[in-house]
Amino acid sequence: MARRKVGVWLIGCKGGVAATVTVGLTALRKGLTETIGLITETPPYNDLDLVGWNDIVLGGHDIREVTLYEAAKLLASNNHALDSNLIDRCKSDLDKIDKNSRPGTLFNVGSTIEKFADASTKKKSKEESPRDAIGRIQADLAEFQKKNGLDQVIVVNVASTEPPIAAEDVPGTWKELSKLLDKPRKCPLPASSLYAIATIELGFPYINFTPSPGSALPAIQELAVEKGVPHMGHDGKTGETLLKSALAPMFAGRNLQVMSWVGHNIFGNMDGKVLDDPANKATKVRSKDKLLGQILGYSPQTLISIEYIESLGDWKTAWDHIHFKGFLGTPMTMQFTWQGCDSLLAAPLVIDLVRFTELAARRGEKGLMSFLACFFKSPLGVQENDFVRQLQMLEAWVAKAKS
Repeated sequence: MARRKVGVWLIGCKGGVAATVTVGLTALRKGLTETIGLITETPPYNDLDLVGWNDIVLGGHDIREVTLYEAAKLLASNNHALDSNLIDRCKSDLDKIDKNSRPGTLFNVGSTIEKFADASTKKKSKEESPRDAIGRIQADLAEFQKKNGLDQVIVVNVASTEPPIAAEDVPGTWKELSKLLDKPRKCPLPASSLYAIATIELGFPYINFTPSPGSALPAIQELAVEKGVPHMGHDGKTGETLLKSALAPMFAGRNLQVMSWVGHNIFGNMDGKVLDDPANKATKVRSKDKLLGQILGYSPQTLISIEYIESLGDWKTAWDHIHFKGFLGTPMTMQFTWQGCDSLLAAPLVIDLVRFTELAARRGEKGLMSFLACFFKSPLGVQENDFVRQLQMLEAWVAKAKS
């Protein structure tokens, strides 16, 4: 294809996932790393007309005053998640990308997330209406596009998990919802949804990699169709839930009755700190607990716990206990332990999602990108949670894109 410059705007651009995406893309451009973890570099995806590493420009919003180099070094020193020497070799690029970062918004993000914000961001957020925040976000995105001569901008939310909102508090149509944007006290939308609205109104694609509402609300989905914008979410499927979506079909396929499935998750990064708040944790647990009933066709007893253990840093550990019934009613047990670096599991998925989304937008697709279901714990508009079948959905879309 003719070379196209694509901007990737990361919400939470100084967090662990975003810092790993930034170091990863920089290392790929410099030829300092392999493409392990990126499915877009494997058949049948690697001969698609996808945007290349050298044509991606990074920027983003964050609520903290920290440099990308400092954020990446923290992953190396505290978590041993990134190679410190690799970060040093990427430093000049990280410093340039820092110039594309802007202060984010704190509207309805909850008190735990607010604690991490710098004073100026807190002050600005208190003075803004939702519509003011949207306008500021749009000005930042427009400046980013113009300054870098970008053909497309894709916004990806990789910020911390917001507390849940009650669906009944949000109007079901865009016409009604838009009226609340000038009324701070009456607007229930969290920051993730303000970012989604700002992005979609400008005609840019939006990806929600978090369990926060984002573009999931029906009124915002309506806006996306009206504006002809592709979007998808939510909550990236990186670890324990990925294993569930692969293992649960096995039990269903062999007619082994799952009686209970218990999952205990421990990790110590910033996401862990945020999820230590019961309100924020409720959003995450709801996302992780959906798929078993949909895959099995019945609902076994489930328990999901998420606990913050500071010493673990970015290394997320999950222990699962599956109690199932076999032939002649015999109870049996399967247990597994999963340990992975949270940011390193997530970052390649973000890059793949950006590449697929850019192609979908170029093909004129709008609304939910359901073919990307395999990347999410709770894929919007998709009831299928069997990982293999979700991959088949992606492969079917790829075949169409090649035809």
